[in-house]
Amino acid sequence: MFPRWFKPEVVIANHAEFGETYRDSTGRRRLDKILSVMKPGDWLLMQFGHNDQKQIAAKTGGPFTTYQAEIKKHIEAVRAHGGTPLILSPMERRGFDAAGKVISSLADYAEAARQSAQQLKVAFIDLKALSKLFYAALEARGPEFSRQAFAGQDNTHHNNYGSYELSKAIVEAIRDQKLPLAKFIVDEFTSFGPAYPDDPLTFAIPASPNFSNQRPLGDEAQ
Repeated sequence: MFPRWFKPEVVIANHAEFGETYRDSTGRRRLDKILSVMKPGDWLLMQFGHNDQKQIAAKTGGPFTTYQAEIKKHIEAVRAHGGTPLILSPMERRGFDAAGKVISSLADYAEAARQSAQQLKVAFIDLKALSKLFYAALEARGPEFSRQAFAGQDNTHHNNYGSYELSKAIVEAIRDQKLPLAKFIVDEFTSFGPAYPDDPLTFAIPASPNFSNQRPLGDEAQ
């Protein structure tokens, strides 16, 4: 959904791979692939966290240790190639307590990402906070209404509508922070507040010709 909001001067390459962690992106040489085509002036948006949580159970890492070290490694590599990193905290999963408030399942990883951005002087977008506002706004319309933003019974992965709304939240944050990328936002983009999302019942977008029923990895039981 992200390319929708940028002018033709910007080319966006999606190097994300479901189920991966920061460590995986290094071990599987995904970072190397990105760096091989990176040119001065390019930006890299970095958003990990959901799958990194599995390292806690495996006792192979954690948010304030290996996760932050891997963020630093990525940032140093991007800067060495003349690129500009932009850190995003992981968006929240769908889940509500008895009072109807969004349950926080990624707080430590979001905080670790924020700390890393501050320490390394990198721009930061708190997608966790933005997504919580979005989910809460939907759920306020009725129990389970927030499922309108997710793929089937999945509480982690978004459908077209959810992806579209979160992409708008990111673009709004880029503009609010006056990042250099903001000058490339399409003129028709208007202000967006995740607490006031578009109506999912009237949302329509052409279906992609490529479709898979394979469920992406992203362990919800954390």
